[in-house]
Amino acid sequence: MIFRNKIHISKKESHETKYWLELLAHTEPNFKKELRILWKECNELTMIFGKILSSIKQNSKI
Repeated sequence: MIFRNKIHISKKESHETKYWLELLAHTEPNFKKELRILWKECNELTMIFGKILSSIKQNSKI
């Protein structure tokens, strides 16, 4: 249960980071390329955390 909660928090944090990176990219176009790389990394983490959560959910039903 504690692990699931920590993963859920991590997913929310990475999703929020994507949001702030998007805002920063709009305000600082000079750093758009670097911010895009960071955004992709956060997106991958968000998807990984989501998969972990869905696996935990499936395994808890068994």
